[in-house]
Amino acid sequence: MCGFVGFFSKLDVPASVLSDMLGTINHRGPDSCGTWSDKLSNLKLGHARLAIQDVSQAGHQPMGSSSNRFTIVFNGEIYNHLDLREDLQNEQGIDWNGHSDTETLLSGFEVWGIKETIEKCVGMFAIAVWDGELRQLSLIRDRFGEKPLYYGWQNNIFMFASELKALKFHPYFENKINRNALNYFFRLNYIPTPFSIYESLYKLEPGAIATFSTNGELVEKETYWDIEAIFSKSNKIKTTSDEELVNKLESLIKRSVSEQKISDVPLGAFLSGGIDSSVVVGVLQSLSDKPIKTFTIGFEDPEFNEADDAAAVAKHLGTEHKELILSPDEIISVIERLPAIYDEPFSDASQLPTFLVSQLVKKDVKVVLSGDGGDELFCGYNRYHYTAKVWSKLQKLPLFLRKFMSDLLLSVSPSSWDKFAQVVHLNKKVPNLGNKVQKGAQVLKASSIHELYTRILSNWDVDEHLVKESSSNQLPLLSDTRDLEQLNDLEKMMLWDMQSYLMDGVLVKTDRATMACSLEGRVPLLDYRIAEFSAKLPIDIKLKDGKGKWLLRKVLYRYVPKELIERPKKGFSLPIADWLRGPLKEWAEKLLNSEKLEKDGFLSESLVHQKWNEHSSGKRDWSKQLWSVLMFQLWLEKNR
Repeated sequence: MCGFVGFFSKLDVPASVLSDMLGTINHRGPDSCGTWSDKLSNLKLGHARLAIQDVSQAGHQPMGSSSNRFTIVFNGEIYNHLDLREDLQNEQGIDWNGHSDTETLLSGFEVWGIKETIEKCVGMFAIAVWDGELRQLSLIRDRFGEKPLYYGWQNNIFMFASELKALKFHPYFENKINRNALNYFFRLNYIPTPFSIYESLYKLEPGAIATFSTNGELVEKETYWDIEAIFSKSNKIKTTSDEELVNKLESLIKRSVSEQKISDVPLGAFLSGGIDSSVVVGVLQSLSDKPIKTFTIGFEDPEFNEADDAAAVAKHLGTEHKELILSPDEIISVIERLPAIYDEPFSDASQLPTFLVSQLVKKDVKVVLSGDGGDELFCGYNRYHYTAKVWSKLQKLPLFLRKFMSDLLLSVSPSSWDKFAQVVHLNKKVPNLGNKVQKGAQVLKASSIHELYTRILSNWDVDEHLVKESSSNQLPLLSDTRDLEQLNDLEKMMLWDMQSYLMDGVLVKTDRATMACSLEGRVPLLDYRIAEFSAKLPIDIKLKDGKGKWLLRKVLYRYVPKELIERPKKGFSLPIADWLRGPLKEWAEKLLNSEKLEKDGFLSESLVHQKWNEHSSGKRDWSKQLWSVLMFQLWLEKNR
């Protein structure tokens, strides 16, 4: 795991610039750093290394190929690189300098070519490779976008890096915020690929190879793996028995975990006690001859604490388990660090404990496995089942009638709905009825499952014009660009989450939190072979007996007793609403000051203050919407 930077520049740029840019991402690679330049092309590359495989100098980057045709900077891990080495050795016969996966990649480029090599790779990676023969630079990103890669043009200079903060240290960087991207942030709590918070800077799409000439012009962008194409074209498995499917999935997970446990440094795993992390830990422990190290977080408030569940799973599996019980003060103390960790505005409150548990893990290991991806691949989110049921009923009603019903519901104030709930004694069973009615009234207007799902996911409503001078309030992602007719509504929602929320929400949260602690996070369930298997599964194998992740559960029960998993879930959330009325109120009021908002010129002061006044008075719960505003305001304050 590492970080890299680079740029083409015919203009006079001091040699110290590359070092300064590298210094901003030293947390991604504190073990060593290196630079390289090509005078003919004016290309400069820099690399900060976190040594995981071949910790010797033989793994140092930037690294050149044996013929010196290719030069690479690489962030990530190629889990099957030893198999690739064997294939290369059989085909070509190679004198290896070391045993790093970086050297394996370069040899593959020499023998097979860039795209053919990448298609053979199993791993997570962001790569920049210079082809000295063709005089072209290729930027490459892994299949799910586990590793970040930003690129773009600033003052006619082409630049790229693992994190945006590195690009800001280039003397020709333009600090111009993309207001449309900001609008997307307030809808989703993250900025979706391919956009970034800055104009003319982008995230490379997952499964893509983009090739550029020496003046930074795009020569070609090709896709070597596409999750949408795989899910929309896969033929479903029809004749295999349930037992055979469980065996197949277990075999795939075992292979993935076995490959991802390879490391020359200490390794452990996150363990929440839920299905996804427990199946990863269960398989990992079965492949280890001594107790593996597992880690979890808990909360002082028993309403949110699930650390006991994780401890019970760890005890059964026999892992060496550690837990961190967090107090509100510990969590709140991290808030001011978030802009530096996340680079862009990001407002998933679980980023706070994720960073704190990463700090705990780093004390004992350098690599950690997580269970991310199980919900998206195996139909785990409750919102899938809920939305599909709602849409099956809604679409039976004419759209004009639904719009009329929506307007009728919205004509009654949320406070009136809350008073009604108290009168009929619904307030305990259905807290915040007014908020729920408002949200429900908005989704009634949806004309398709696609629109319905995007409205449900949206943090700020589509009709709320929060960002000034933004030209679009529609989401550019989750588009029906291909024929998805063979997918049912549940499968479409899973696919849309894999294209957006998983990559730009879940994986960004984990990557930035772990890398801020110089900790490498790996995600075994996102092995592309597991994803391709999942695409072929009928939906009634993923959702069965009224439960999502049915097949994944069956694999887990081979390692952990059912009764340790089938417990009432408390859910993972932080009491942000209460904190904004209590210990965070003064901090929030400073960031939401009217003069400050007006001077910044990005947000509607009246809309923000309407929500703040209603929330702070206890009239409404606008904590999710206000948290996104506060995360942007804090980011803006730190990134002027």
